[in-house]
Order: sequence, then C-alpha cells, then structure tokens
Amino acid sequence: MDQTSKLDDQDYVKQLKSEDFDVVMQKLIGEDKQRTPRYIQTWTMIKNSRPKEELMVQAAFESCAFKSALSCVAGFGIGVIFGVFTASIDPMSTYATADAQPPSTRAYLKEMRARSMSYGKNFAVVGMMFAGIECMVESYRGKCELANGTISGAITGGILGFRAGPQAGILGAAGFAAFSTVIDYYLRGH
Repeated sequence: MDQTSKLDDQDYVKQLKSEDFDVVMQKLIGEDKQRTPRYIQTWTMIKNSRPKEELMVQAAFESCAFKSALSCVAGFGIGVIFGVFTASIDPMSTYATADAQPPSTRAYLKEMRARSMSYGKNFAVVGMMFAGIECMVESYRGKCELANGTISGAITGGILGFRAGPQAGILGAAGFAAFSTVIDYYLRGH
C-alpha cells in the first residue's frame, strides 16, 4: 500500500458517522442481515452425517409413546409432591378422633401416603392422556402451534368429564381446553 491510499482510508474512516455505523451493523448482524443458502446446505450435511444409532435414539425420544410415558412419570412425581403438601396442611389431620385423641404419627403418615399415591395416580393419568393426545394431534396436523394444545385439552377434558355425564364432559372439555390454551400461550412467550 502506498502513502496516499493510507490517507484515503483514514479520511474515509473519519467521514463515517454514527448513522452509517448503525446501517453497517444492521447489515452485518442486525435484522437486515442477508441470509444465504450456504448455511442451510451446511446444516443438511451435518444433519445427515449423524450415526444411525443416534437417529434411532432421537426417533424414540420424539415418539408419542415416549412422550406419554415421560408425562406419566413426571405427573406421578408432581402428584406425589402435591399429595404430601395437601396432606400436611389438611385441617382434619389436626383434629381429635372419636376417642378424643389426636392422630398418631403413624396414622398421619399413613394418610399422607394414601393421599400422595392417589394424587400421583391421577396426575399420571391426566399427564399421560394429555401428552399422548397432543402428540397424536400434532402428528396428524403436521404443525406445532397453539391450537394443538387447545384441541388436545378439549379431548382430554371431555374424556375425563364424560365419566360424570354429557354435561360434565362438555364443561370438562371447555375448561381443560381453556386452561391448556392459557398455559401453552404463556409458555410459548406470546
């Protein structure tokens, strides 16, 4: 490089204003950054270069059966925790029994165990049903969107409520659909 080109570069740098810098940064790393297909081709090569066993494990983890089983186990765990919590704050456990004696620790722990197992089983069934139905709805529709949770919530709530009659099934479907829509909307960060 000769001396004149160095001076020209320095003059050019001095002429850059903050607005120009902002424009350049937007083009390089901002929202105006141009996408090139080179990145897509690179991802395709990396994606296809994974071993067959890894693809099999990924397919197993993404299956509806695995998602349902995982939700069943997680629901059971949450139900047990919820059952222990509700049994510990239940006012009936602090009252005296018919023979005017407060319940023993053994009776209290027995009640806590029974309640936790009951809550655990209920949460496990609800979690398994919802996750399985949502996975099937998502597979059928081919989309991952908010409506999948609403549809699966309506189906799950309808099935659970229908045991008490058609009106309870309709109310259960509407309530569970609304609840799952609100939770899904919140978790997706809309």
